[in-house]
Amino acid sequence: MIDFNNLSQYRENNRLEAKKAVGGLPKNMWESYSAFANSDGGIILLGIEELKGGKLSVIGVPDADNQVKNIWSTLHDQCKISVNLLAERHISIESVDGKQIIVMTVPRADRREKPIYLDNNPLHAFRRNGDGDYHCTKEEVSAMMRDAYEKTQDSLVLEKMVLDVFDYGSVKSYRNVFRITRPKHVWESLSDVEFLQKLNAIGKGADGVLHPTAAGLLMFGYEYEILNEYGSYFLDYQEHHDAGTRWTDRIISSSGEWSGNLFDFYYKVANKLPQDIVKVPFKLAPDGFTRIDDTPVHKALREALANCLINADYYGSRGLVIIKARDKITFANPGGFRIALNEAVGGGISDPRNSVVHKMFNLIDVGERAGSGIPNIFSVWEQENWITPQYTETRNPDRTILSLSFKKSCDKVGTNATEIAINTDKVGINSAEVGITTAEIPVLSQTKQILEFIVTQKSASAKQISELLSVGQERARLLLTQLVTEGSLIAEGANKNRTYRLK
Repeated sequence: MIDFNNLSQYRENNRLEAKKAVGGLPKNMWESYSAFANSDGGIILLGIEELKGGKLSVIGVPDADNQVKNIWSTLHDQCKISVNLLAERHISIESVDGKQIIVMTVPRADRREKPIYLDNNPLHAFRRNGDGDYHCTKEEVSAMMRDAYEKTQDSLVLEKMVLDVFDYGSVKSYRNVFRITRPKHVWESLSDVEFLQKLNAIGKGADGVLHPTAAGLLMFGYEYEILNEYGSYFLDYQEHHDAGTRWTDRIISSSGEWSGNLFDFYYKVANKLPQDIVKVPFKLAPDGFTRIDDTPVHKALREALANCLINADYYGSRGLVIIKARDKITFANPGGFRIALNEAVGGGISDPRNSVVHKMFNLIDVGERAGSGIPNIFSVWEQENWITPQYTETRNPDRTILSLSFKKSCDKVGTNATEIAINTDKVGINSAEVGITTAEIPVLSQTKQILEFIVTQKSASAKQISELLSVGQERARLLLTQLVTEGSLIAEGANKNRTYRLK
């Protein structure tokens, strides 16, 4: 993946760290191991010096074989490293300019293994930011530990609360929607308390008494009651259609004019998102009478809203903020991704932070269950020929931001967004050199999948890419040709025998 014959073209970045390692294994190497594992993975090069100006130069590692043995010895010492993520394929000795260097490829840790920490101290954990490692705050460590539990935090029974924390008007509205989406369901005749038990909105505590669960509180509770459990809880929807004012419309959970819970916020905001953006075609249902006033864009916007609410870390800071402008909507929620971004965009993997809230929304046909929600958003935007959706993760505090633009992709100016997304994701390309920060890198589902596939398979045909992306071969060839034009791939052979490999 790294061209060692042209090492000077690389720079340290969020996925690459160079160490001299002349006098043995540097202590801060393990800080980089922890940082990459707790972030998005990366490569550590031992025997490489960073020169003035950032260029990398080979100086070599003395007795590389013995150094590799020391690495394995440390990795297997749980008093020094909490979890060993590496297999034999992750460490290699390479010969460059007649000198030996050690290459360590550190994968992103599974959320169940985080935080990856040092010296038997969970607070001695690190993360990657740009081209350096930083010591995690106590809040970041706590957030990783919350995500590590098999049962999500919203299943917790809140034994200090009683059932009057609920706004039963919200419960009634939910049940009305439930009756419409699931007519004649066996739960329809249940009392409110029985119904809430079935939803896991309430549960028995150690005292044998029914109490709200965290999910029930978030979904149906009064805002001032939610704040007793989630001190930074805040929901904020803003419309910015007039540049001369701060906002033209706003909905906040703390207004006191409504419940302030997730269920009511969803329905207040879902109807506003597509207004003035999506034209509703005149279309009738098969019965010939009922008008269908829904479009794929409507559904994708509702999916984006549901994802934001379902995956937020409500114990985190700064609250959940949605801003609608004339040509763009951004969804920002506390908490990072629980899985790698490329896995989320690729689809098929569902790992919601609030699984009980997820279930409650699913029961009224809100939100996808099979990890198809995010790919569907990308697919709809591609069909509309709008600029590709951009996902951003920021650190300290952790936040996830989705930006949905309504500009046509041909309206983009300046550096090609696809090129930025690809090149800055390659190990050794400095994002600062193309004028953006890591937090601004767009995630592009199909181009990233193509590149990652070719990295592992060495080469690919249009037919293979067609099967990988579940698209037609013409679409696959178009994407591959675009990557060839941008200089990321090389085409070899002609017509049906043509294959593509990394440049």
